[in-house]
Amino acid sequence: MRQLSRRKLLSTGAQAVVAGTVALSGLPAARARASSKAGAQAVDYYQKLGVTPFINAAGTYTVLSASTMPDEVQAAVALAVKQPVNLNELLDASGAYLAKQLHCEAALVTAGAAAALVVGTAACVTLGNKQSILDIPTDMSGLKNEVIVQKTHRYDYDHALRNCGIRFVDVETLEQYEQAFTERTVMAHFFNAAEGKISREDWIRVAHQHGVPCFNDAAADVPPISNLWKYTQMGFDLVTFSGGKGIRGPQCTGLLLGRKDLIEAAKKNNSPNSNTIGRGMKVAKEEIVGLVAAVDWFLKQDEAATEAEYRSRADRIAKQLSTIPTVQTQIFIPEVANHVPHLLVTYDQNRVKLTGADVMQKLRQGKPRIELNPATGGSPASAGLQGGPNTIVVGVWMLRPGEDMIVAKRLQEVLQQAVSA
Repeated sequence: MRQLSRRKLLSTGAQAVVAGTVALSGLPAARARASSKAGAQAVDYYQKLGVTPFINAAGTYTVLSASTMPDEVQAAVALAVKQPVNLNELLDASGAYLAKQLHCEAALVTAGAAAALVVGTAACVTLGNKQSILDIPTDMSGLKNEVIVQKTHRYDYDHALRNCGIRFVDVETLEQYEQAFTERTVMAHFFNAAEGKISREDWIRVAHQHGVPCFNDAAADVPPISNLWKYTQMGFDLVTFSGGKGIRGPQCTGLLLGRKDLIEAAKKNNSPNSNTIGRGMKVAKEEIVGLVAAVDWFLKQDEAATEAEYRSRADRIAKQLSTIPTVQTQIFIPEVANHVPHLLVTYDQNRVKLTGADVMQKLRQGKPRIELNPATGGSPASAGLQGGPNTIVVGVWMLRPGEDMIVAKRLQEVLQQAVSA
């Protein structure tokens, strides 16, 4: 196989528990453990509802319920669920703690990265003005509402921004960008995983020359860990990350990081405040604590060791497939977004007579059920991977111990059965 080169619970210290302990004060750990043991036996509601779980050989995709939370994060959530707190106090405390951890001015836990796009855009439009918060998106009189974006950065999350009553102004070149600013320009939006002719640095520089904030949607862009502060330190005024992808927090959480004044304005547009555009985008106390715990867990990870483990999983799968005629394998790491090793499998369809899409379907229908990366079989490019009809993409980073060999043996079985004489 050839390889392509690549370019514990909330800390027990007083600072680390500043968010979590708001929900946990007065509940000693021993009492919590005793209470847990005395509780009712858990019911498997997936089984009861007839929903079949699967082995995740795809990645952290929302429709596939994103990532799984580490034990430390699950434990923090289990404790936080037991007592009520004031959500505004918890949001303030968690935001202050996360801002310090992530080296930025301010932070806000949101109901996913898409919710961060909504309340972050609302912050730029309303600047926290009470009447404007009530008026958007239907009454935009007197409000700036033009958002400049590279044409190649228009994407499936445009609606999150349009919810705030904005309209997009598309540009393709640096010259067009420089000429696109008007008295109506409220924000410059950048999708971090997209390609375009205008660099991040130029995007920030030109916007700031016009006094306009820049928003970077970097939802899937960890690892590496350093990206959590790279873009704010680069100069982006707002940056969002998904909490339930590489960070491994609760799925319906997100991070909004950036300028203190804009984060404060975003909070005013957000739940639990009534009659705001973000009112329905609630994030619960246990989810807030879960994301703080996930960030603490994530910051302690050894990235080199983690990548080595992912490569080992890919190697084991590749070795299992090595005896199948015409099969070739390689490890691929997307440069931006989902920046972890993936296994790319290709073969000659004249010898292995089925498509990648056929393989995906067979694994999905088997026992145990297995989901492959959506780029398999020539589906639209996913995680930076270009698929083809004779291509299988295995995402190894969400596999649990031992699942790599289950995937390997099932793939071997399906492909071997399709080999022509």
